[in-house]
Amino acid sequence: MLKELNQVIDYIEVHLTDDLSLESISNYAGVSDYHFRTVFFHLSGMTLNEYVKNRKLSEANKDLLSGDKVTDVAFKYGYQSMDGFTRAFKKWCGFLPSDVIKKRISKSFPKLSFVITVKGGISMEFRIEDKPAFNLVGVSKRVPMQFEGVNNEIVKLAESITEEQRKEMHSLQNIKPFEIVNASYNADANFLKEEGDLTHLIGVLTTGNQVSDRLDKVPVKAYSWAIFPNQGPYPSTLQETMAKTYSEWLPTSDYEVINAPSFSFTKMDENKKDYAYSEIWLPVRKK
Repeated sequence: MLKELNQVIDYIEVHLTDDLSLESISNYAGVSDYHFRTVFFHLSGMTLNEYVKNRKLSEANKDLLSGDKVTDVAFKYGYQSMDGFTRAFKKWCGFLPSDVIKKRISKSFPKLSFVITVKGGISMEFRIEDKPAFNLVGVSKRVPMQFEGVNNEIVKLAESITEEQRKEMHSLQNIKPFEIVNASYNADANFLKEEGDLTHLIGVLTTGNQVSDRLDKVPVKAYSWAIFPNQGPYPSTLQETMAKTYSEWLPTSDYEVINAPSFSFTKMDENKKDYAYSEIWLPVRKK
């Protein structure tokens, strides 16, 4: 994946003045749009859209310094109006395109290059497991996205579960892992910037289809699953492991993540406060 990422960066450079869509970039990379955008974000710290926009405006800055007209530069990099280009440029660097020409001030955003650095020689523990189709059954709600700390809306969701719902979930549970899971899916388009909402479900896995209207049912197709066990302070260890799956494991593995519900479960240690064993389950397929 690392080689492909750097090839895509070169592809973007060649096509900066073209109508670059996320779909065309992902197609060039030879992986799914969801997988590519997710890995790109966790490695670079920015969305693919942001990177393309920053590179275009950086090259526009160079062209303005070279004496090109603002109008020509705006249309060269795909802006349909002078006003749109001026607003985007000022938001990006804090000054107007005309300031570049008159005052010779500028800002640059260099081309990225991806290198994975293995820290401490610690390998990530994981296993791949095939699982037939099943249903996620439980209680769900839209919650704000949050990559660190305790999500209070998820806490409220857990506290809302009634005894009747618990009993029904327990009676339906018939497939591994035999745990209460936290599943996430249907994230807003800007989920990578930790903005917007996603659907969070607290429930169980079942092959059963007879579910009362007390519970929500989410069908999940047959997939291979990459499973990452982790143990330590909760929730930080779980969240750090999730980040590493995208920034370290996926870019160097033979798998890509599928845009489908992922889930995790946690078993708190009775003898240590805020300490737990967790597993993260990601739907994947061979590249």
